Amino acid sequence: MHLFTASLGTETNTFSPIPTGRRLFAETALVRGGAYGAAPNLFALPMIEFRDRARARGWRVTESLCTFAMPAGTTVQRVYEAFRDEILVDLAKAMPVDAVLLSLHGAMVAEATESCETDLVQRIRAVVGPVVPIGAELDLHCHLTDELVAAASAIVIFKEYPHVDVRERAGELFDIVAAAAEGRAAPRMALFDCRMLGLYPTTVEPMASFLRKIRGLEGRDGVLSISIAHGFPWGDVSEAGTRVLLITDGAKADGPGLARALGLELRELRPHIEAPWLPLDVALERAMAAPAGPIVLADMADNAGGGAPSDSTFVLRAMLDRGMSDAAVGCVWDPGAVALAFEAGEGARLNVRVGGKLGPMSGDPIDLDATVTRVVRDAVQDGLAGKVGMGDSAAIRAGGIDIVLNSWRTQVFTPSAFTSVGIDPAAKRYVVVKSMNHFRAGFEPIAKAILYAAAPGAIDFDYTRIGYTRLRRPIYPLDTHAWADT
Repeated sequence: MHLFTASLGTETNTFSPIPTGRRLFAETALVRGGAYGAAPNLFALPMIEFRDRARARGWRVTESLCTFAMPAGTTVQRVYEAFRDEILVDLAKAMPVDAVLLSLHGAMVAEATESCETDLVQRIRAVVGPVVPIGAELDLHCHLTDELVAAASAIVIFKEYPHVDVRERAGELFDIVAAAAEGRAAPRMALFDCRMLGLYPTTVEPMASFLRKIRGLEGRDGVLSISIAHGFPWGDVSEAGTRVLLITDGAKADGPGLARALGLELRELRPHIEAPWLPLDVALERAMAAPAGPIVLADMADNAGGGAPSDSTFVLRAMLDRGMSDAAVGCVWDPGAVALAFEAGEGARLNVRVGGKLGPMSGDPIDLDATVTRVVRDAVQDGLAGKVGMGDSAAIRAGGIDIVLNSWRTQVFTPSAFTSVGIDPAAKRYVVVKSMNHFRAGFEPIAKAILYAAAPGAIDFDYTRIGYTRLRRPIYPLDTHAWADT
């Protein structure tokens, strides 16, 4: 057997002002021929799993491009097409192949291509023909199109948010595609559109129990896999929204019927599974009223992992206005302020303008009389898988608040984002993390409470305020009649 693998992806926030170009891919992850390095990117983990399982079976493996960009705005069209065409050229050279496995995201949007994944898989299908199985692993914040499902043989999506099951899902996908390539199974996919927008952490109830139910159905009565595509509400595309995807072995199970039943059940859970966000003022009031810290506040609207600039000042300004001290805030993406901190040096007093660089969604910059407490070249934090670069980074202190400034835009995953520049978040009363949910596992052991703060920013959690122009309607919660016909 001959397996071909490739990876190309990013999570596109179509409302972000940051273009996704070649440099952003190169800074995040760009490798060829399986040279993933000692600390592979999250989306390289499936590639490694595919390769290891295939070689264990004695298969030949051809590994093409593996690249991923930190989430930002729309991908530059020529950059997407160059990467896409590189994969297609590699595939043509590798032919004939017996199977194709892809590590994608599912919410990649280019200037003239609304679904890059659909376009890529359709073109791969045209090369390999109708028989060769094509499998794709997707992030759960994906846009599942009917055309993508039609072009692929099997799609498996991360189940967990935070994404701690990436290799496990890759193994699941490999087994399904291998069975298809060897003639032991005939995967058939069924899709149900829940017609709703949302963000659903999977470590809290009732979503955690819903996932346990799904896992209990898999591997029985012809059901090979069940995935929930949560969707990505900040991608203005026609197919945005939550969907249920089933893979059955041929007609051994009623895939469409089960997908619909699970989708209707998920709809009923909708008021209870959304991230428990609070307006910024309410979140800060609750934090200040708490008897002890650390109180961890998630600045969800400025999460770099969702394509936001990560330089907004709304939370920091509100804390300064309230006189909140004994606090830490990170990470604020401000390469200019980092450069000034390095120039001044540790221990120096510095009048510095912080944040607010990328436009209205970033707020106004804040002028601070600060002390530089630490500067670190090529700082890193622990991520969901391996290390995550922060670039040259600095810690400054102003008004009793320690602020992490970084030159590589990234969300906060673990307390190491702070400790890497000499700040101990466990010793603070308040800790603000620019992240949406991936921080939770790392901060739960030190937090007295975790509050999700919906400040202004690039990631607005009131979906009714988002200026959608391409989103297919009706859809909940934008339309009260979204479910009238089902």
